[in-house]
Amino acid sequence: MQQYNNIKLTDTHTHLYGKQFDHDRDAMVQRAIHAGVEKMYLPNIDSSSIEGMLALEAAYPDHCFAMMGLHPCSVQANYKEELAIVREWLDKRPFVAIGEMGIDLYWDKTFIDQQKEAFLLQCEWAKDLGIPIVIHAREATDVCIKLVREAKDERLRGIFHCFTGGVEQAEAIIELNFYLGIGGVLTYPKSGLDKTLEAIDLQHIVLETDSAYLSPVPHRGKRNESAYLTFIAEKLASVKGVELEEVARITTENAGEIFNKSSIFFK
Repeated sequence: MQQYNNIKLTDTHTHLYGKQFDHDRDAMVQRAIHAGVEKMYLPNIDSSSIEGMLALEAAYPDHCFAMMGLHPCSVQANYKEELAIVREWLDKRPFVAIGEMGIDLYWDKTFIDQQKEAFLLQCEWAKDLGIPIVIHAREATDVCIKLVREAKDERLRGIFHCFTGGVEQAEAIIELNFYLGIGGVLTYPKSGLDKTLEAIDLQHIVLETDSAYLSPVPHRGKRNESAYLTFIAEKLASVKGVELEEVARITTENAGEIFNKSSIFFK
């Protein structure tokens, strides 16, 4: 893995606590740090992921930072119990964001009404706590934009994680004072995301890997990890016609802007 001595990157969305990393987690984190990825933000899924996520944060307090939220795919019949656990943790200690939360219409639409209810409730919690939200919007970007508009006031801010939409959707998200989370899909030749980002200023973009998923080229189809954020940054630099250092600087500053206002962890 190449080391970049003159850049600092931030992975704003990475599931490094997942079972995919059980055999080499420490080495994987060190590879990321070696590659210049100094900060890695950990989105929660549901009650089953909390223990591993917090253990990783405790092991790397200068590099790994936990969110707390309920993933839309975990909004099932027991969603109120899961939300109660999220709320309990939010009352117990600080978290950098509420996430990942959102709407997922790809796998199952059975609980769409409950997903919307959970979405709006978590928005209210974020506003009350003064922390951002991190939105999962698979096959549901327009739905999530509508829900954010419904919940919006000057306190609501955050990231549309794994953004893959068009210019019109990007501009709608930016108008809401949210950032676009850009990951490995940018490196896929047929994604069209490069064309969208040609029209979007770097000031509205943060980088992410969504590890262990959505590996960028040249690792597509294999396990993703935070060290691979460099491939996404390099592709974005090519798309924007700027140096890698500028992409690293701006996207890292953006990550600081979204998390630093609320986080005792961002240093």
